[in-house]
Amino acid sequence: MRVWSNARRFAGRLLKPRMDLPLLLALLLVIAVGLLTLASASGGNERLVVSQSVRMGVGLVAMLILSRIPPGQLRLWTPWLFVASLLLLLLVPVLGTGRSARSWLNLGIFYLQPGELLKLTLPMMVAWLLHRDLIPPGWRTLLLAGIVIAVPTGLIAVQPDLGTAMLVAASGAFVVFLGGIGWWRIVAVLGTAAAAAPIGWQFLREYHRDRLRMFLNPEADPLGAGWNIIQSKIAVGSGGLFGKGWGQGSQSRLEFLPEHTTDFVFAVFAEEFGLFGVLLMLSLYLFIVGRCLWIAANARDTWGRLLGGALALTFLVYVVVNGGMISGLLPVIGVPMPLMSYGGTSAVTLLAGFGVLMSLHAHRKMMSS
Repeated sequence: MRVWSNARRFAGRLLKPRMDLPLLLALLLVIAVGLLTLASASGGNERLVVSQSVRMGVGLVAMLILSRIPPGQLRLWTPWLFVASLLLLLLVPVLGTGRSARSWLNLGIFYLQPGELLKLTLPMMVAWLLHRDLIPPGWRTLLLAGIVIAVPTGLIAVQPDLGTAMLVAASGAFVVFLGGIGWWRIVAVLGTAAAAAPIGWQFLREYHRDRLRMFLNPEADPLGAGWNIIQSKIAVGSGGLFGKGWGQGSQSRLEFLPEHTTDFVFAVFAEEFGLFGVLLMLSLYLFIVGRCLWIAANARDTWGRLLGGALALTFLVYVVVNGGMISGLLPVIGVPMPLMSYGGTSAVTLLAGFGVLMSLHAHRKMMSS
């Protein structure tokens, strides 16, 4: 009878509304703008837009379900979720598929990118480790956290998928940073990374080196490696103040802009809606980040605060890096614009992360430190 009572109580929690309305409305608006831009960038390809809409629907369902699961239960599941996503990642070298990087698993019905799952399960795991120790963490906990971050990051980097590897590493590093790590330790880590940069250069693929070279001087190879950055900057600049109008972007319509439905979809948006539209969109993104940080700050335990803050900052990194890519301020490393670029696993994982944040907010009065 007690088991049945506990099951009924858990089911009752799942049925209660747990959505944070301001955050939900902002996310739905970004998704709507993303689908509108994707329809234009794809030249009215209905199949592509419908496919992305279905993926967004799956992500919203995942967000709805996770928002109803108590954070304490999610925390208990964390090690198992992390191990499961890591096992899927280990299958990629054997069964993986892809063009420039073998990052996807063909599951028959859909393609799964295990690296994207780590953007959620890795910060959950690092927060789980820090939650069990005093804050700020000691050297032993920091060493364990470093191993947890380094293993999946290294596995993703050798696919090679440096964009995803960077975001996965950042998601874990943000948890450690929010855990109160001393500034001298941060300086030491950054100094070590800077000193190791020449060694890391030797392990980069040649096209990765070309991307870094073209970031510094894209005009050195305008018809080759520098083409992406040059055409993206032309698209962004030609939008002017108010843009050319929806569906009127010449860079994507005439196929000058590469990857205009994925990595460079925000360049299409900039060309069609101009600086005014870009500022409105960036303001919407900043509102989402700010709302997530507010939710994290009001969480009632260490795990929730660390995880919520890390998810918010990782989302911000998405926006900053992609915006820097399309404007030529950062190298092209294959980071999508969140909830705008075409892609399935990334969108579902992002929305699942927002579901965890909404769970933190909805259950904040029931959580204990």
